[in-house]
Amino acid sequence: MILSRYERMIARRYLLPGKGEAFIFLVASISLVAVMLGVAALIIVMSVMNGFRAELFDKIVGLNGHAVVQGIGGRLPDWRDIVAQAKATPGVTRAVPMIEQPLMTTYNGRVEAVLVRGMRVEDIRRNSTIQNKIVLGSLASITAGSGRIAIGSRLAEALGAQVGSSITLVNPAGATTPFGTMPRYVAYTVGAIFEIGVYDYDKAYVVMPIEDAQTLLLLGDNVGMVELQTTDADKVDQILRPLAQKIGGRGLIADWRTMNAQLFEALAVERVAMFTVLSIIILVAVFNILSSLIMLVRAKTRDIAILRTMGATRGGLMRIFMVVGTTIGALGTIAGLGLGFVFLFYRQGVVNFIQLVTGQNLWDPSIRYLTELPSKTDPVEVTVITLMALIFSFLATLYPAWKAASTDPVQVLRYE
Repeated sequence: MILSRYERMIARRYLLPGKGEAFIFLVASISLVAVMLGVAALIIVMSVMNGFRAELFDKIVGLNGHAVVQGIGGRLPDWRDIVAQAKATPGVTRAVPMIEQPLMTTYNGRVEAVLVRGMRVEDIRRNSTIQNKIVLGSLASITAGSGRIAIGSRLAEALGAQVGSSITLVNPAGATTPFGTMPRYVAYTVGAIFEIGVYDYDKAYVVMPIEDAQTLLLLGDNVGMVELQTTDADKVDQILRPLAQKIGGRGLIADWRTMNAQLFEALAVERVAMFTVLSIIILVAVFNILSSLIMLVRAKTRDIAILRTMGATRGGLMRIFMVVGTTIGALGTIAGLGLGFVFLFYRQGVVNFIQLVTGQNLWDPSIRYLTELPSKTDPVEVTVITLMALIFSFLATLYPAWKAASTDPVQVLRYE
């Protein structure tokens, strides 16, 4: 919007408080602050929601893969053939045989439910989700037949176990005797403790070599499933369709959408709902801009009439008031961007400070899944939020600007 020199001068004058205009300036300042808070709130909430989804996706998929081939009855006898067929399928980057079984563990009188996962030693060490999250011990000590395992940090806390502690895994489906089925009690040494960052995983997972898991669970040479990684998680069903036809009735393929459908759908719905609700804050701020401009027009009616008699056009007056309102919205948007990014940078410190002041645990990992408040800012969303605030601010200026341009100088100055 191109303004002439006198239009720019008048617009600057109307942006600053004049004599007797402190209340109008206060309302305009409140409008600016409201836009700032609305933009900041939208950026913070949307970035946190994106961070939730990204962190959960990376850690869940990093540990469970994009899909799994599950054996009928929980066993895959010909898993080597399935692994070979999966690796030969275009788009499949990794096929990992594994065993996963819920069991119980005991240590010093404490009992916890665990999820035992058996993997080949090379696959354990190659899994970045586990390898990069070791807090104590080393994966190098975990080898087939060594009797060493890796456990989650929360499980270690619950049991009171450390690296080198000997914990006992209990398999209820043990050997059959004349007196019934006897549970198997097998002791293992903790060789490493990992912290993935997802509470449920850190509280339950026990990772061991696949050979040791087969011995513990009496599976022979069978595995429970084959984990699959693909080139594109969003197209996993298309990539694995040929493999599903080859496998036939030997196993069932379940992708990450099926296994975590409720969680990711809930996040998507909540994300849309939060965006819609928080957008109302910007609308409220826009109405504040509208009211402050209407008050400014009423206060400047005499000035507007004089400008009209001096040759100011209707279009020029409209541009002046449109620039005033849009400037308030733009300044509020810029301030909101800055406030939002500062909050996101210090988000965990803010959470810790509020917890310290209130004495309340605002971030319980057992409820929130993740151990820390995540954040992932999407540039496209930031652009949309910015444009939305600017467009709404511009639209709010149209009526006051039209009202100012429609002022009849004869009627105004008749009684002056």
